[in-house]
Amino acid sequence: MKNPTTLQADGQAMGLPMARDIDWPLFLISGGFLGAFLLAALIDIDTVSALVNTLFAWSTKAFGLYWQVLMLATFAVSLFIGFSRCGRVRLGGVTQRPDVSTFNWIAVIMCALLAGGGAFWAAAEPLMHFASPPPFFAGLQPHSEAAATAALAQSFVHWGFLAWAVLGSLLAIVLMHLHYDKGLPLAPRTLLYPLFGQRALKGPIGTLADAASIIAVVAGTIGPIGFLGLQISSAMHAVWGLPNTIVTQSLTIVLVTAMYTVSCLVGLKGIRFVSEINVWLMIGLALFMVVFGPTLFILGGFPAAFALHVEHFIPLTMFRADPKWLDWWTVFYWGWFIGYAPMVALYVARISRGRTIREIIMTLSIIAPLVTMFWFTVVGGTGIGLELQTPGIVTAHGAKPEDLLLGVTQHLPLGGLVSALFLFLSFISVATNGDAMAFTVALAMSSDDKPKKWLRGFWAIGMGLAAVVLITIGAGGVTALQSFIVITAVPVSLVILPALWDAVRIARHMAREQGV
Repeated sequence: MKNPTTLQADGQAMGLPMARDIDWPLFLISGGFLGAFLLAALIDIDTVSALVNTLFAWSTKAFGLYWQVLMLATFAVSLFIGFSRCGRVRLGGVTQRPDVSTFNWIAVIMCALLAGGGAFWAAAEPLMHFASPPPFFAGLQPHSEAAATAALAQSFVHWGFLAWAVLGSLLAIVLMHLHYDKGLPLAPRTLLYPLFGQRALKGPIGTLADAASIIAVVAGTIGPIGFLGLQISSAMHAVWGLPNTIVTQSLTIVLVTAMYTVSCLVGLKGIRFVSEINVWLMIGLALFMVVFGPTLFILGGFPAAFALHVEHFIPLTMFRADPKWLDWWTVFYWGWFIGYAPMVALYVARISRGRTIREIIMTLSIIAPLVTMFWFTVVGGTGIGLELQTPGIVTAHGAKPEDLLLGVTQHLPLGGLVSALFLFLSFISVATNGDAMAFTVALAMSSDDKPKKWLRGFWAIGMGLAAVVLITIGAGGVTALQSFIVITAVPVSLVILPALWDAVRIARHMAREQGV
């Protein structure tokens, strides 16, 4: 009997539901859920928040350890495939070549994921761990040089190798083979095809997989959009005295929504254009902070923190001694990244045709994490370096992410300009996440690789409007929706599990076919 992954058939021949342009049941389920959540939040946000918190606590308690093992295993397997002979396999066909430069490709992938975390949390998280050392490093004196190194190392755990590896490395291999070589839909349900066959494609299993993945990524995208409005409004009030009102918050969201909607409607060229602006701005700001910030601390802090991170890599990854801390740090992050994983994998698969397995593994599992770690060292390390020189100079601004970011930027040369550029970076980072995810959601419910413009526009505008609705009831609505992605990570983590062995088997199969 042939294995499903080796069947030589296209979607039509297999009787798949490819005739319709749009999967309307999936559209109604995912869109209906979003609408129901917004309505419930408007009616009684306290009850919604309580329910989300209860389910959140259950999810982290029941699945926290599983997620930790899954993240570590995904990274290990991706390296194994990438550095084996299978790494030379060209995805999409042996004669296929990429249609964009490697720089543009990496830029698009990184910008799709960092979102607002690339600005606000790059400053905030290292400073938070610096002021209150993580339980793994219990005993370190807060605000000390040792705490500084540990703070950066802990941030590397959350934003480094494991986080990036799960976002598409193995999943992209499975999806690209089954889509480009076998003609199966470019949708999360395809990840389950090797295990369930056609039941995954046409039955409730597939619909559940798609819906959970879409709801997770929509929740994870609306959250940063909503917080962007709250954070930028608060920052502009602190720096320039502009009113921190619902009008300012809503206007910020409307502007970022308009930007990423236009980019999404233009298509991948528009997404690439905005991503390039984002990357060059990050490079410029990083160079400025290295030169005019605490240069010696940044340049010395990165290798020291990286060495500490590598030395305790597995213990940090598998740390279980403080469940309460884990729930709101490591396990929260793992749930977040797992929730995003299938849809990001779709995005990676869509833009990576012609790349080798090694290119994808190197980019997602090694290059992107290293760049992210250095960026966190530059931004967060600047804040820590300033704090070591003058205690309280940064933290005096407040404990919120936007306060800590401004505390860093305001004490650099040209502080007003640097603050404005960082706020614009936050703005455009959320935009690059919004356009990529709106495109991918539309892609997941379309019959081909070019989703209709109205469908892209629906999800792009819909996510922005949802964010506006949620901030009208305060940060609680946005927080509840952001926490919900961790709940959706429960079914999504089961969807991505088979890729641990399917990716290896598929990579070997393609290696034999391509003679590598």
